[in-house]
Amino acid sequence: MKQLNDFLIPFIGLKLGKHNFEFQINNKFFENFDFEEYSSSEIKVVVVLEKKSTMLELNFKHKGFVNVPCDVTGEQFDLHIKGKIKVVVQFGESFNNDNEELLILPFGEHQIDVSQYIYEMIVLSVPLKRVHPGIKEGTIKVSDRLLSNSNKEQQENKTINNDIDPRWDKLKQLLTDK
Repeated sequence: MKQLNDFLIPFIGLKLGKHNFEFQINNKFFENFDFEEYSSSEIKVVVVLEKKSTMLELNFKHKGFVNVPCDVTGEQFDLHIKGKIKVVVQFGESFNNDNEELLILPFGEHQIDVSQYIYEMIVLSVPLKRVHPGIKEGTIKVSDRLLSNSNKEQQENKTINNDIDPRWDKLKQLLTDK
């Protein structure tokens, strides 16, 4: 992943107190992480940086949608997501991001790259099982959808079976004649 300059927040010239930063996230952002699971996305991220005398506090919030396939029907739909995380930034001898809620930057650092935190926050807010809202509401019947899909598969299998070489049937008989 390359460093994204749009997501660098310079904190060295900021006064003590809270500062707001807004980011618009779409699929181009995810391409930088080689993540292509979403057909489309539109997410607004707000980062509130609170500068204190010895540390920084970053509060991330996001709200928007990602277009994903339904795990039940396979149909694409917009999944609405939202979430938030908090990161405390302290200064030390060397860089350390082992703890997900604490980031240690080296003394003399003047900016922070928030792209990785935004990426992780969004990806982790998407549930593992994605179900089309029409299924929950009852407007899409899964049984009809599954029947139409199984009929398509049966037709495909019939065309494949017609193309099978008859010599395979003789070989299959060898297995059953034991």
